[in-house]
Amino acid sequence: MDAALEANAAAGLPSIDVAPNQGKLLHLLALATGARRVLEVGTLGGYSTLWLARALPAGGRIVTLEFQAKHAEVARKNLDRAGVGKKVEIRVGPAAESLAALVRGKVKPFDLIFIDADKPNNPVYLKFALKLARRGTVIMIDNVVREGAIADARSKDPAVLGTRAMFDMLAAEPRLTATAIQTVGSKGYDGFALAVVTKA
Repeated sequence: MDAALEANAAAGLPSIDVAPNQGKLLHLLALATGARRVLEVGTLGGYSTLWLARALPAGGRIVTLEFQAKHAEVARKNLDRAGVGKKVEIRVGPAAESLAALVRGKVKPFDLIFIDADKPNNPVYLKFALKLARRGTVIMIDNVVREGAIADARSKDPAVLGTRAMFDMLAAEPRLTATAIQTVGSKGYDGFALAVVTKA
């Protein structure tokens, strides 16, 4: 795991990976749910992907979506170096387009979906996540507290506005039950949303 972070830094990737304890939480969620099929929106250098891949059983599979080809290349090397590359399919391009392609392809539903990409598009990603889920699917969305800015009604930050719109969707969606959890750790004050699909 440290080697992946070092490789990301050496390649000049932004230091926006999940914190180690949050990576472990993803790992535990995958184990607890018995996930075999995982969808990740936002690969970066594959650090969170590694945590998820290590939790999958034999035959388990991750589809991870990354906008930047350079980031995807670094992630591929990290995943292959860690011995989990065969479990991971990286799709490069705008995430909304990749998600639409998955829907059109009528892929099997995912057991766990992790959303950690550009925040203004969180509502779009959540909408697609529901189309790619089943009853019991767990959806986790990162960076939803934003050092408290999410509660600032005056904020015009697109990331805050996108995250607020995502919360409105979570609250209004009858197929989901959800909560938000605040975190304080090595990456400051933030949090994540956790939802479970209760109806197909």
